Amino acid sequence: MELGKYSFGIGDRFNHEGEAQLSALITATYEGVEVTPVWNKSNREHNIVHSEPAGTRKEADAAVKNLGWEGPYFVDADHINLSNVDRFIEYCDFFTLDVAMYIGNESPEKEILEFKNSCAGLGTGVTIPGIAEPIVITDDLLNTVARNYLAAVKEAGKIYRHIEEIKGKGNFVTEVSMDEVETPQTPVELFFILKMMADEKIPAQTIAPKFTGRFNKGVDYVGDTNQFAREFEQDVLVIDYAVKEFGLPEDLKLSVHSGSDKFTIYPIMAEIIKKYDKGIHVKTAGTTWLEEVIGLSISGDEGLAAAKNIYKNALERKEELCGPYADVIDIDDSKLPSPAEVDSWDGEKFANTLRHIPGHPDYNSNFRQLIHVGYKVAAEMGDTYTGLLKKNAEVVGICVEENIYERHLKRLFDL
Repeated sequence: MELGKYSFGIGDRFNHEGEAQLSALITATYEGVEVTPVWNKSNREHNIVHSEPAGTRKEADAAVKNLGWEGPYFVDADHINLSNVDRFIEYCDFFTLDVAMYIGNESPEKEILEFKNSCAGLGTGVTIPGIAEPIVITDDLLNTVARNYLAAVKEAGKIYRHIEEIKGKGNFVTEVSMDEVETPQTPVELFFILKMMADEKIPAQTIAPKFTGRFNKGVDYVGDTNQFAREFEQDVLVIDYAVKEFGLPEDLKLSVHSGSDKFTIYPIMAEIIKKYDKGIHVKTAGTTWLEEVIGLSISGDEGLAAAKNIYKNALERKEELCGPYADVIDIDDSKLPSPAEVDSWDGEKFANTLRHIPGHPDYNSNFRQLIHVGYKVAAEMGDTYTGLLKKNAEVVGICVEENIYERHLKRLFDL
């Protein structure tokens, strides 16, 4: 089962925007770039919204059928582990094996020794084409990478084999994810992680490392773009080398998590993947949910009232809502408007404050991040919220499609 060279993870908290999301990718296809849609939703999101993977599958299938999409498409069991993967197996054909929590866990000395022995054939150093500095292999380096990452990759192997036993080999796409940690993995560490994955016989088609810089939910990249560019390019070259030397799948590519709205580094990634003719997978997290709130606000009346109510409640419950996302948000409380101020806004002012247009005088990244994690408030509104989505489907759909195509795909693929 092949993912395709370019793929785009389209999260949809409430399963109402599948056609609008797919329409954006169809437009990209007309412009000459075929991007595989991957509807992704995590166990945490299902629990908060009280949905099931069956609903994501139903949404994806319906959008594909209604719009006549003839390319591949997938439903991603996002950020799963052995404790919850069975919930997804029947309905998903893409599995993001999240093993970040196992990084640094102790491994048996026997397994560490087996890994070190497997690296004997590498000699004392590896020179990767395109990277000036060779990887100097020492016993200390092998011990360090084994103690940091071997337990995590072993766990990925367990999850993969569990899925394979049920779905069968070749019937799903595998991604290995290590991004939700504080410390980024260097290209050298990625090299050895890929070696471990090959030893575990995990046929991953995408890998999601933790990159340098902040990848906060729904807002732009924060960090040293020059350093990111160096590391991203070296990661691409490391993957290319590992595919050839370790027998990993030829279409293995980088996956960028919390990749939505990373406008500053989109041109960097676009240039590098074009330079080396490589693919990429980007997950857009809750961008669609934010566009729903934007669409409701500019619809006015009940929609605007609901949008204001979501913000007010999110502000009151900020600590609760931000808790699960503490590693991927940075909110300056002093820059959050009061409910009274927001109540005085018209729909355009609300939308412009929330919509991510770099340089727009009304845009407030703190406001945006809080609403991003506030989808639990909308979920608790039940039919009131989803009813408003249906009532204002045309306006909301335009916002969703425009956001994905104009602000994401065009930048990512230089359209």
